[in-house]
Formats: sequence, structure tokens, C-alpha cells
Amino acid sequence: MSTHVLEGTAKRVGGGLLDPRQLLTSLPEALRKLNPVTLWRNPVMLIVEIGALATTILAATTETSFFGWAIAGWLWLTVVFANLAEAVAEGRGKAQAATLRAAKRDTTARRLRGRTSAEWDVVGAPELRQGDFVVVEAGEIIPGDGDVVEGIASVDESAITGESAPVIRESGGDRSAVTGGTKVLSDRIVVEITQRPGESFVDRMIALVEGANRQKTPNEIALNILLAALTIIFLVATATMQPLAIYSMSVNPGVPGSLALSRDGVSGVVLVSLLVCLIPTTIGALLSAIGIAGMDRLVQRNVLAMSGRAVEAAGDVSTLLLDKTGTITLGNRQAGEFVPIRGVTAEELARAAQLSSLADETPEGRSIVVHAKQVYGLREREPGELAHAEWVPFTAQTRMSGVNLDGREIRKGAATAVMKWVRDHGGHPTDEVGHLVDGISASGGTPLVVAEKGRVLGVIHLKDVVKQGMRERFDEMRRMGIRTVMITGDNPLTAKAIAEEAGVDDFLAEATPEDKLSLIRKEQEGGRLVAMTGDGTNDAPALAQADVGVAMNTGTSAAKEAGNMVDLDSNPTKLIEIVEIGKQLLITRGALTTFSIANDVAKYFAIIPAMFAAVYPGLDALNVMRLASPQSAILAAVIFNALVIIALIPLALRGVRYRPAGASKLLSRNLYVYGLGGIVAPFAGIKLIDLLIQFLPGMS
Repeated sequence: MSTHVLEGTAKRVGGGLLDPRQLLTSLPEALRKLNPVTLWRNPVMLIVEIGALATTILAATTETSFFGWAIAGWLWLTVVFANLAEAVAEGRGKAQAATLRAAKRDTTARRLRGRTSAEWDVVGAPELRQGDFVVVEAGEIIPGDGDVVEGIASVDESAITGESAPVIRESGGDRSAVTGGTKVLSDRIVVEITQRPGESFVDRMIALVEGANRQKTPNEIALNILLAALTIIFLVATATMQPLAIYSMSVNPGVPGSLALSRDGVSGVVLVSLLVCLIPTTIGALLSAIGIAGMDRLVQRNVLAMSGRAVEAAGDVSTLLLDKTGTITLGNRQAGEFVPIRGVTAEELARAAQLSSLADETPEGRSIVVHAKQVYGLREREPGELAHAEWVPFTAQTRMSGVNLDGREIRKGAATAVMKWVRDHGGHPTDEVGHLVDGISASGGTPLVVAEKGRVLGVIHLKDVVKQGMRERFDEMRRMGIRTVMITGDNPLTAKAIAEEAGVDDFLAEATPEDKLSLIRKEQEGGRLVAMTGDGTNDAPALAQADVGVAMNTGTSAAKEAGNMVDLDSNPTKLIEIVEIGKQLLITRGALTTFSIANDVAKYFAIIPAMFAAVYPGLDALNVMRLASPQSAILAAVIFNALVIIALIPLALRGVRYRPAGASKLLSRNLYVYGLGGIVAPFAGIKLIDLLIQFLPGMS
């Protein structure tokens, strides 16, 4: 028995917009999409295909001229180009999946006979079930998705993230989740399998990037309904042209007919051409590609969206909830200052702080030792040099660490815990200590009190450093109309200082899982959409409640199941990029819809005069492009209608560039750039095509 898993680095598919090779690769799929059973989901293009079929029949039976065949050919190309846009977008996702499949190989697993058992059976990975325990050692492939329940190991996850740096996975924390197909580089871990048969993370990833599970979003469905309604309206309007043409010829019997108009009415080919040019074919052709490309842009940034709905919701988010540690701040607090109380020298405090931190392996503990060495010149001694020292490790219960050495007892830790320890040993902390602690907290720092048995020596100021550029990014969010809320377990004074330095709009201090959930529900009551990040099991309820829940890949299985996006890089700040991509998707859709509707204006000026100017000479004034003949005018409009789809594929895949701005400003930009551009471009394009085709046979 075997299963497919990943090994090695899966190369990311480049962002080339319109590679000719990609067009050729996607062409067979575009032709397969001509099947009406497939095309019925796009009513606009289904109408175009029916029109293409009708003009082909007319050209073969009655319309034997070059004009009839040319119109039929370009209508078929219009449908093919529309299918090509979708096929190219889908092809980019399939190319991503192909790189994953190409890196797969068979694997087996050592399934323990019990969690605590030392015996195992070698089985094929597909035989694993939820609740099984497997042991994985250095050099072996993790056979399935699960959680580490024993041990700690360095894991190579480059196969799914593209990042070569190994990560640490360990039991009992928020970094316990492992993915099938990744490789253990060191040590030994026991993994509890959490995946269902055939539903591994890698399998879901492949299905997602292929677009197999992509369903239309509510806005996309609404826009499709609008396009269908416009198509019906123009279908009725076009149908009325036939009796109007018959009536026009009957009241103007002395006017000679033309290709477009005769005593029997309007030419069937011309009617179809008019309909295709009037209905919103451009956005109808590109709508699906825009949605697929939005998900693809997330994949390019190592984010998996479980549905197109999640990407779209990101574009409408009005509130962002972000953890402080690791998101807004660097996460590793650093010792920045030793503040002694009266009667204690700074060197004395530094020496005590160093001694109490020598056995503290946390980043904070190491930074205290480094600060004592750099500022006060104290030699960085190793714990082994102090043979008679009794080291007191930090625990969550005591919230202190320290050392007992030569009759001295030194402790360092949380203010309340250390001051209680001092009182228990007969000491009496002065009010000065409280003022120092409050002052450091109010400035956004974290105070650690250092004491020696019955007296306090001073306070260590740990600084939580805000990441560079965060204020600017939050200013951008504000310009986008998004409210930012920092969530932290810190006390309110520390939280307030960090919030002010980072520039967030609000903060939630001493937050519990229930507090996060309550805050999200409160925000949603006003109709606002909320996004948040999380990686722990305690984040799962809030991730599930949020409209956009981004789970970290390093997090627990519960968090990844609850969210509707997974960040493979586990970078919490990427939530800001996700929102920008969602907004870019919505703006691109709006921009191309504006362009599609606007460019119909030029087609009116091309086709309507061509049809009726012979009967109503006054309409010739509308022929502002001075097109050569009715035949060349109609054919030029149809050709432009097809070519503009190909021209806009790169924009649909790349997306309209997003700049943070208010809704009114974005609307004005859309109208000026894509509305005005949608009117001007067809006038120039149709005129140029008319100049090129007027000398072709049958166009005189």
C-alpha cells in the first residue's frame, strides 16, 4: 500500500501574465469549454455561441458573402477567447498542482500498537486512520497530517511552503501540527494522525490550487444575474429591430436597400452582430478568470483560501483583529534598562539580574545576560562555572526564576510574584517599586522585578519592539476604511502604550478566548465583516466566527480546521496583504465591468448608423468615426469585441493595482480610468480595424 506525499521543494509557478506557451497549453481546454453543457453556467457567452452557430448556418445557406463568413468566424473566436481567459486562469492553478504531484513518492509508516507502546507495525500510509499514533525519526517522512504528542523535532516543510529554513515542531503547544509529506530532520516525535482517509492537507491543497472546489461567490452570482438580465434586455431590443426595419422600408420605398437593411427586414447576420456587440461580452468573458486569478494570487503568496467566498470577504473586511506578539511586535522582548531603587547601585542590580538569568534559556533571559555584559562589562559566565549554585527554573506557577548561591537567594520575575516572595521572607517592598513597575508598563514595556531575599533591588525594563513600518501599514488600513484592533494578554497599561506606538485604532487587553469571540460578534452585529489570525486551539472559536479566519500553518489542527484560510508561511502580518488582495479582486471586477459597459457606447455609434443611415440619412451624423461602409463598420465592431477580451486577460490575471483610498475616491478613479477609457479605446480600435479591412474582398 502506498500514498502520495511531498518531498523536496515545490517550485512556485511564476506570475507571467500572458506567456504564449501558456496560451497554447490552455487552447485545447478552451475548445473543450465550447460544449454547451459546460458553457450554460456563463449565460452571456452561451448567447454568443448560439449567435455564432446561427451566423454559421446563415453564411452556409443564405449569407454566402465574405462578410457573412467573417462575422461567423469572429463570433466563434469571441467564445474561444472568453473560454481561453478562464482556461489560462485555471491553468496557472493546475501548474501549481502539477509541481506538487511531480514531487510525490510512496511512503510507509511505523504505527505504534498503543500511544505508550514501544512496539510498532510497518504499514502503508493509506492504512492510517484518525487516532493512530506513528513514530517518526530523523530522515523520515511524516506519513500524514497530525499533532505531535511526544517529543520535539526540526522539520523541513519546504515541500508545501517553498521556504527552505526548517521549523520546530513540539508537543503541548501551538506549534504541534505537522503535515503529511514533510520531513523530520532531527530527533524523534510521536504523531497522532488527525486526517480522514483521502483528505490530507496536501490533497486539499492540490484540489484548491486546481480550482476544482472553486464555487461562485455571492457577489459573482449577483453579477452573473445582472449580466443575464442585461443580455435579455438587449435580446428583446435587438428583436424589435426587425419590425422596425420592415416598417422603415415600407415608408421609404424609394430608398435602395443595403446589406444591413432590405424590404424583408434586417439581415440575420447583422442582428446577431448587433446583439453580441450590445450585451456585456467583455466582463462576461472575464468574470470567471478574475475570481480564479484572485485565489491564485493568494497561492502565489503561500496562502490557501478554502473558497472564493473567503477571498471576496477579505475585500469587504472593515475590522482587523491582530495579535500583538509576533504580529505587531517582534515577539522577543529585550532587556533595555536596569532601574535600581534608592540605595542600590546599577552595577549591583546588573550583577543580581545576570546571576538570576544564567539558567534562563528564554530570549528574555538571554537578553538580560547580554545587556549586563554590554552595558556594565560583566563577564558572561556559564552556569557550570558556579558549581555550588542551586538554580531555580522559571515555572508558570511561580512566575519567577533565580539562584541560591553562597547563602544568597536571588529571584527575578513578575512584579506581583517577586514582591510576594519578598514579603514571605520578611521584607517590605516600598512604594517606589510600584511606581517603577507602573511607569515601565505605561511606557509599553514589561517590568521584571529583581530581589534578594528580604529586599527588592530594582526593576528590569523589557522592551517589546514594534515592527518597523507597522504604523504606516495601519495608516493605510485606515485610509481603506478598515478599523484595526490589537489583541493581547498584556495588562491594559502595556497594551495602551503599544497600541499608541503602533498606531492601531483600538486594543483588547488581558484577552481570553471568550473575549475574542465576544468582540468579533459585537463587531459583526453592525453588519461589519471581521478578519483575524490565530494559531492555537484557543483561537479556533474566534477563527470559526470571523468572516476571514487565517490560521497559521504552524498552528494546531483545530485552528486550521476552524479558519477559512491557511498561511503556509505562518506570518501573521500577512493578514494585511490578504485584505489588499481581496480588495484588488473586487476593484478588478468593478473596473472591468465599468469598461465593458462603457465600450458598448462606441459600438452603438458604429452599428446603428450602418444599419439605418440609408433609410434615415440624419443618422449619418452619428457616424463620428466616419467608417467606410456598413459592412466594414459592423465587422470592425465584432472584431474589436473579440480582440478586447484577449487584450484584457493580463489585467484580469494580474488585477487592477490597488491603492488605499475611500470608496468615493475609488469610484471616481474607476469612472475616469475605466469608464472614460472604455469609451475612448473602442473608438480608436474600431476605426483602426475599419481602415485595415475596408480593402478586403466583399467589403466594398
